[in-house]
Amino acid sequence: MDSLIALAADLRIACQRVSRRVRFESGDLAPHLVSAMANLRHGPVTPGELAEVERISAPSMTRTVNCLVDRGLVAREDHPSDGRCKVLTLTASGHDVLDEVARARNDWMVHQLEGLSVAERLLLREAADLLNRVVAQ
Repeated sequence: MDSLIALAADLRIACQRVSRRVRFESGDLAPHLVSAMANLRHGPVTPGELAEVERISAPSMTRTVNCLVDRGLVAREDHPSDGRCKVLTLTASGHDVLDEVARARNDWMVHQLEGLSVAERLLLREAADLLNRVVAQ
């Protein structure tokens, strides 16, 4: 059991390090802004719904949304059936920025993988498949 706990800790830390490092390949956008935008890619949501998905407070989401609206990456419009609410959508510029961020993050990862042997790359392919299966459970 101790070896399983050690493996769990090692995997958790490795995944966190990779995630943290990749998240900062976002150009001039902070990772939390990219995360909020990525959640808007699936369709319009209210700021409250976005705050819930992002697991942050409503005031924090308001600051995030204001920043994205000011940059022209997100549109904020009146809710069609509830005058008290707003609806957020990703603008065309927002979609373009998300595409650029994905390219930059993939480029960073490709650069990291280039120095690995074919066997190491195959091992990582298997590990990625396995990690996705573990997360899907």
